Amino acid sequence: MKTISLIIAFAASLSLLTFCAQKEVRIEQSQSATADTSMEAMLAHGKYLVTISGCHDCHSPKKMGPNGPELIDSLLLSGYPSGRPVREADADAVKQGWALMNEDLTMAAGPWGVSFAANITSDETGIGTWTEEQFSKALKQGWYKGIEGGRKLLPPMPWQNFTEMKDEDVRAMYLYLKSTRPVRNIVPSPVAPRL
Repeated sequence: MKTISLIIAFAASLSLLTFCAQKEVRIEQSQSATADTSMEAMLAHGKYLVTISGCHDCHSPKKMGPNGPELIDSLLLSGYPSGRPVREADADAVKQGWALMNEDLTMAAGPWGVSFAANITSDETGIGTWTEEQFSKALKQGWYKGIEGGRKLLPPMPWQNFTEMKDEDVRAMYLYLKSTRPVRNIVPSPVAPRL
């Protein structure tokens, strides 16, 4: 009788332990699934913001297609191509107050000189080594590479449009850009205006 009681008690204890362990695994799996879903949602939101904010307009090299410029998928968000020669802008047009852009909008010239769209892919030549704080300072405050006290971002980067952006939107854009395919591309330094 005592043996049967011990066997029943042992079986009950084993069942309780198994139930608790399974419940803990289910909770961990549920939390993991929720985290994966929220990260997927954050990345999708970041991609959406990058797209509707027009980041591809200047930061993605393009080729001319039948309906005008088309994004080059392998170079998305990589900025002005480093292997491309830098052409001279029409100095007379700039002196008359014109701002000019090259055919794929990755280079601009105006009273500020000549500026080149930055590489914002996840590569180390892009924003790969940046912190979220640096990204926020670049986007919302206009600091080059997010380094406060350095130089300001040059036109046509419309950083002033993002000063009131919510931190969660900045985070979503940052996380999305950090998840992009890295493209190694060292963009040329800006050229000072000719006086």
